[in-house]
Amino acid sequence: MTLRTELWPIATTQYGFVTTQDVRELGFSAVELAKLASRARLERVSHGLYRFPELPQTERDDYMRAVLATGAPDAILSHDTALLAHDLCDINPEVIHVNVGKHRVRRSITGVQLHSDHISPGERTRWEGIPVVTVFTAIEQGIATKVPRHLLRQAIEAARARGQLTAAELSELETNL
Repeated sequence: MTLRTELWPIATTQYGFVTTQDVRELGFSAVELAKLASRARLERVSHGLYRFPELPQTERDDYMRAVLATGAPDAILSHDTALLAHDLCDINPEVIHVNVGKHRVRRSITGVQLHSDHISPGERTRWEGIPVVTVFTAIEQGIATKVPRHLLRQAIEAARARGQLTAAELSELETNL
């Protein structure tokens, strides 16, 4: 089997993207990705990030790209971006917020703001296959970073109406707000 064939199932779950880490986990050298890109079999997106050109692009590609481009194994959408992903309020972040925990990212990523909060396993979920903090954590982060109060109220009300928060979580958010 070729590397490209082995990467295909990974790419289909990551919006067409593959990373050098994916290649290493398959037992290949990361140099092989560069070779595939030089032969136009993959597109180089950024350092350590490549994309299968035949997979259709979607409106969520930038979010997956942002998470994968960090190189952090536990990278996750957070803060304002998580509020948007969960469709909780009318927020429109200027950048994509990604939490990388304690992982050190040595390069800046265009259009991405990095955070280093500790995110426990219980605060993690997925949105269309992309890792994102839970509704409760997203609203908590919004409170901590001073998202406008009317947007936070809108987020709490949306989550309440959908049954996405427990009574205890609602009470805690109301108190913190």
